[in-house]
Amino acid sequence: MPIQFDPARWDTIHTDAAAWWAGELDRPLMQVRLRGLDPGRPEPDIPEDRFTTHYDPSISAERVVDRWDYDLSRTKFLGDAFPNIWPNFGAGAVAAFLGADIHNTDDTTWFIPKSVQEIADIQLDYDPAERWFNRAKDICQAAIDRWQGAVQVDMVDLGGTIDVISTFRPSELLLLDLYDSPDEVERLNWQIHENWLRYFAEFNQILQPANRGYTAWTPIFSAEPYYMHQCDFCYMLSPDMFERFVKPQLVAAFQTMPHAFYHLDGPGQLNHLDSFLEIEELKGIQWVPGAGVADEGGWPEVYQKIRAAGKLVQIGVSDGPQMEIFDRIIDQVGSAEGLVWIYKGDISEEDEIMRFLEKYGAA
Repeated sequence: MPIQFDPARWDTIHTDAAAWWAGELDRPLMQVRLRGLDPGRPEPDIPEDRFTTHYDPSISAERVVDRWDYDLSRTKFLGDAFPNIWPNFGAGAVAAFLGADIHNTDDTTWFIPKSVQEIADIQLDYDPAERWFNRAKDICQAAIDRWQGAVQVDMVDLGGTIDVISTFRPSELLLLDLYDSPDEVERLNWQIHENWLRYFAEFNQILQPANRGYTAWTPIFSAEPYYMHQCDFCYMLSPDMFERFVKPQLVAAFQTMPHAFYHLDGPGQLNHLDSFLEIEELKGIQWVPGAGVADEGGWPEVYQKIRAAGKLVQIGVSDGPQMEIFDRIIDQVGSAEGLVWIYKGDISEEDEIMRFLEKYGAA
């Protein structure tokens, strides 16, 4: 059975997303994907796995895409949701494309340098023949060939430039480098930045124009170039260090695309929030509190500050009661406008979810 999504809905997805980005949609964007439909065909002989790197390279790109097609055929798309797939090569795949080894575990993917060098000796050059880069391109191309725009193929998670450096110079060494070799840190940061832009452009040469628009590892739909940027390393940095080593590169990246978002990960990054909100080119913030602290509904001052600055907000993924948390956040902020909520669940939840979507005008 084909993926159950009326192609005519794409016009509505485009219209509502454009209004949301422009701050003109009088409701939140609400994407809901529920599993449990009958796919109408046998299950492929490779298992579902959220990490694409877990599939042995001997498994063809076409077989990987067929597995994704089967899973999408089991999915019902409600509200502002649409069929999409994320080729997940780990958080910060640029590290692999620049020569780091990929280390797979049962539930994640890590990047490990072939050897730890002095920072002055590290040279990270674009290599068109790098095997993981080509594997990612092949799978993206196979997805585009299979679906021809019926499914939105998300951008690979390229990662943040400082985070990529921390693959090749593990964090405790990189922290010392900020004091001992700041010029070398900046050299590598801008070298990776240039490569990052090249990878972004090369993947988009595959994804566009067949894709309906642009999505990233968080599938907020945009008709114009969009990406969810990040710098997990910056939670260890003082504001002064952030201003010198992180912010200039992020601003330069934001300036290359109309719709730049930032993944604000954990309370350790909150001391940089005011600085982020000063960046005109930054359109929105995804706030993820992380483990061991209050859930998303426990940070009213964060949402209020972001919205007061005129930025959009994505409500992060939580293990808690998502609908209750979303309601709580709306009460704290005072309006649902400018928010995006992305939810995955089971088809048994459909009736409850539909009532929730109707409550916010997204049904």
